[in-house]
Amino acid sequence: MIAEVGSFALILALAVSLAQIGLSAIARVRRSAVLAAAGEGAALVAFLGVLVAFAALMHAFVVSDFSVANVAANSHSDKPLLYRVAGTWGSHEGSMLLWCLALTGFGAMAAIAGRGLPRGLKALTIAVQGVLGVVFLAYTVFASNPLARLDPAPVEGRSLNPLLQDPALAFHPPFLYAGYVGLSVVFSLAVAALIEGRVEAAWARWVRPWTLAAWSMLTIGITLGAFWAYYELGWGGWWFWDPVENASFMPWLVAAALLHSAIVTEKRGALSGWTVFLALAAFSFSMLGAFLVRSGVLTSVHAFAVDPTRGVLLLAILGVTAGAGFGLFAWRAPGLAQGGVFAPVSRESALVLNNILLAAATATVLLGTLFPLIREAATGEAISVGPPYFNLTFTPLMAALLILLPAGPLLAWKRGDARGVLQRLWAAALIAVAVGFATLLLVSPRHGWGAAGVALGAWLIVGALAEILERVRAFRAPAAESWRRLTGLPRGAWGMTLAHLGLGVFVLGAVFETSWKVEAAEALPIGGALDAGAYHVVLQDVVGVEGPNYDAERAELSVTRNGQPICAPSPERRFYPAGGQSTSEVGICYQGLSHVYVVLGERRAGAEAPVWLVRAYWNPWATLIFVGPGIMALGGLISLSDRRLRLGVARRREQPA
Repeated sequence: MIAEVGSFALILALAVSLAQIGLSAIARVRRSAVLAAAGEGAALVAFLGVLVAFAALMHAFVVSDFSVANVAANSHSDKPLLYRVAGTWGSHEGSMLLWCLALTGFGAMAAIAGRGLPRGLKALTIAVQGVLGVVFLAYTVFASNPLARLDPAPVEGRSLNPLLQDPALAFHPPFLYAGYVGLSVVFSLAVAALIEGRVEAAWARWVRPWTLAAWSMLTIGITLGAFWAYYELGWGGWWFWDPVENASFMPWLVAAALLHSAIVTEKRGALSGWTVFLALAAFSFSMLGAFLVRSGVLTSVHAFAVDPTRGVLLLAILGVTAGAGFGLFAWRAPGLAQGGVFAPVSRESALVLNNILLAAATATVLLGTLFPLIREAATGEAISVGPPYFNLTFTPLMAALLILLPAGPLLAWKRGDARGVLQRLWAAALIAVAVGFATLLLVSPRHGWGAAGVALGAWLIVGALAEILERVRAFRAPAAESWRRLTGLPRGAWGMTLAHLGLGVFVLGAVFETSWKVEAAEALPIGGALDAGAYHVVLQDVVGVEGPNYDAERAELSVTRNGQPICAPSPERRFYPAGGQSTSEVGICYQGLSHVYVVLGERRAGAEAPVWLVRAYWNPWATLIFVGPGIMALGGLISLSDRRLRLGVARRREQPA
């Protein structure tokens, strides 16, 4: 009965979203406050309907109601409670319901938090958000019903993919979808502004908080996914340029460009057309990601394997929605205001260059992701595009961007002073060069590019600190005055500094882990040993263990350095009887910022005794890879709390149309 209530609530949400479109559109035409309020109320009701459906599906997973087809295909009564809850969004149907929940939730937030928007622009935004809700709710109801019944119901389910039975993967999709779908409000604001024919500073002021919230959630979601891949898949790395990884990375890059472009539009009224274009592109890339993951065109551990028919429907949704948005842009963009002019050396120019490099980097990722699919469709020949391509194309673009990044905030608007910026950053440049040379001489003289990367990370960190010190004139004013200015800085300034500093921390971790990583692999009997760098790993024993829904072989290892015991990791090979699948659980020793990472492989028959393949890695400074994005996301959330970006700002006097 609960599943039927959920299905009814989902259909009701679809009907109410249709009403949301009609009421809000008519309210804009008739300039009716009553109809506008009714449209906003419909947005809230649609969200509540999807929330009821989502709660019904979660209840079915928790109580193991195998009469629901989605539960029977993706759950098992032996699964721990956390993974039964996570199974709600662990399938194609459940993930689409989560997408609809986030979409209608952001629509409800736009209705509640949009008090400062001009009435006409807000009504159109709610209407466009309703259109997106109708499209995805209709797809979910008619093509991917998560609450469909099975008759007769099976006695037991087939269980969730064991790779997804992990705490990081339990929380990864909600954060990722909050970022993906949060960009829908930016898309709706852009379409509404194009219909109104007005893209101005006040509009950009409203775009920024939504983009910032979505970008922060995407950052957390991508980081959780990278951390899961690092310690769950057992290959020793954290990013492989997998097409599904790229599908989440492209919206993140475009959202980062949009954040910087919207600043120019808000402060100077310039780049309005480009800002609108990025607002449309950001959510379009999110929808592209939904298509890639769910269409069956990709083979990936991250992808949902579904039938091609539903993939075609998703492609149609992407084509119609994005096509309509960009078609409207092509029609209305020539009439948008051009904004103020600025000198080649200015903060505006620095942000334009930032956008060019981010756009080019996104284009390289897009090409590397789609080219194999296009080539296979055209010729039938399967090829792969891997890390070498991205290292040659993406890395130089991002390196150029990171070199220029600290200078941008120190330039003045309209006309800047390049010499003055160099004078303010000379100490940061000197420290970065010194760090690079010290790394080259002390760590390894054979890794010149690695030392250059370390210098780049130091440049970003010291440059971010130099920018905040320049804001308070730390070296030009008395200490008491500098402290007063420091404590009085707006949260937006602190957030920007933390985001840039976190990026530098990530670069340090990524460069060290990539350049100085050590790997060793050997088939070991009990008592056998191997060396990974300075660490000596001994296989003490392998024992059988029984988990809540799996059986496992657990290795008991000892790790020493210079004869001193360091830790005793216990990697496992697990077998899940319900799904007939095996996985590896790695053992990680945390040594400061570095990791000793050990994987237990398959058991093999030896000449005298069984042996196990053991792989060990020394990953220097790997912790910074995950701490850096966390600092970046924290910076975004701190900026979002700035009263100047708060969603509920007071209403400004509405300008005449």
